[in-house]
Amino acid sequence: GNLIRMALILLLMASPAFGNENQSFETNSMEQAIVGGGCFWCMEAVYETLEGVVDVESGYMGGTVPNPSYEQVCSGHTGHAEVIRITFDSRILKYTDILDLFWEAHDPTTLNRQGADVGTQYRSAIFFIDETQKTTALESIQQAQTRFNNPIVTEVSPASAFYPAEDYHQDFYSQNKNYPYCRAVITPKLNKLSGRK
Repeated sequence: GNLIRMALILLLMASPAFGNENQSFETNSMEQAIVGGGCFWCMEAVYETLEGVVDVESGYMGGTVPNPSYEQVCSGHTGHAEVIRITFDSRILKYTDILDLFWEAHDPTTLNRQGADVGTQYRSAIFFIDETQKTTALESIQQAQTRFNNPIVTEVSPASAFYPAEDYHQDFYSQNKNYPYCRAVITPKLNKLSGRK
């Protein structure tokens, strides 16, 4: 009797229904955030180090041209911003944690530029997915303003179509750490954020 019962339990555990139930529990705790803070290579590298982040995808949002190419976005004529779409586990991270790092990871007081990267595609932006995110973002800006002498110019807009960037942009820093831009800009930024000199 015990052997049969054990076999039935093992069969249940291995069955697709059992696995799907567990999967839906995990999926329910996943949330997304979409932000732009200059070059998406930088922002992607920053958020990939954060515990609780499941995935970071570079892409384009906020423009008028469907499926824009990197070259089109860089021209500044499509209206898109370089953004990252962050998927995070809400059991570990909160949306406010995402925004707290956002203010640390870039300068939200420079209009359409981050360092040497200049153009509307490099604008500081938060694209909210729902009204709760919008409210949280606006409150976060008020709190963050106390850290900056100049006014925060971050755009807060509803999320629109997200267009994934070309494959070679995904995980760019982790794949190309010796690329000059990575060595000159991203590595120092990551070191600064982690508290290292």
